[in-house]
Amino acid sequence: MHTHFFHSRFLKETSENPPFWFMRQAGRYLPEYRKVRENFPDFLSFCYHAQAAAEVTLQPITRFDMDAAILFSDILVIPDFLGRRVSFVKNEGPQLEPITDEKEVEKLELSLVLERCEPVMKTIGLIQKELPKTKALIGFAGAPWTVACYMVEGKGSKIFEATRGMSYQRPELFSTLISTLTQATIVYLKAQIQAGVTCIKLFDSWAGLATTQQFEQWVINPTQKIVSDIKKDYPHIPIIGFAKNAGAMTMRYASQTGLDAIALDASTPLDWAAQQFSNTHVMQGNLDNILLASDQNETIVQTKKIMNAWKNYPYIFNLGHGILPHTPIDNVQALCDTLRGQ
Repeated sequence: MHTHFFHSRFLKETSENPPFWFMRQAGRYLPEYRKVRENFPDFLSFCYHAQAAAEVTLQPITRFDMDAAILFSDILVIPDFLGRRVSFVKNEGPQLEPITDEKEVEKLELSLVLERCEPVMKTIGLIQKELPKTKALIGFAGAPWTVACYMVEGKGSKIFEATRGMSYQRPELFSTLISTLTQATIVYLKAQIQAGVTCIKLFDSWAGLATTQQFEQWVINPTQKIVSDIKKDYPHIPIIGFAKNAGAMTMRYASQTGLDAIALDASTPLDWAAQQFSNTHVMQGNLDNILLASDQNETIVQTKKIMNAWKNYPYIFNLGHGILPHTPIDNVQALCDTLRGQ
């Protein structure tokens, strides 16, 4: 932990002005991002272009001076590495070949993940050449449950009925898929660490759809395995987990997975979070991303409330979800100024 960003946080130290970064801080709300994005016909080719991906990773650091950069990529690169077709359709979102039977799971090419993720490793190398040594570089992956949701459904959804149905009707098949995704995630995240990231984040964006039993089996168990396997080789690398909309199950998620930090969505009460997690984990969050896009003055008010509520605990300021494309840059700048006490 050679960066000040996580060094103080993970030693359970506190400060009046917390370190901060924002989910989706490199994105369409920035004109410099849109200019680079125009050069690529599809999103994955953009993600795999090392120079372009490194450039947009660094853009928000240059503009706003956050305490950490997060690798520009996507949670659905893992299905692509495994040999499933993945595309991003404008105004529709991700489109994948849906997994429907054992043969399609057996075809997943786990042995090729390390080779196919090499463009991302080149991106990390380029970022580290330019990123100030006082900044952390966060690597990430989608957690197995969330990635499986897209792979079985074949697209985005609000309820992922096909995925949840498969987990009930064909649990052995679903378990095999989750196991494959868990192994692929371990390989991919270890490669990121070897390439130079200084922290890892697991995004389980659809964890809130799981029942209690499903959450134990498909969210907690794979996360625990990923964390345990990474910690064996890289005990110094902090790992953040984000089980979005998990509610009370976040307590089990925190206590059973071995995570160092718990990212909290905007629905999480500040005092409850402090009571549950502050003695055992670093907290991260949790300003509403829609508020940031909507109302600068109220953004400042709510930011100060979070800072005041968590000021005596180790935490990293962030949003409850990613920056929205229509977010005014002035609002983001005002948020950054508030976090610095300006």
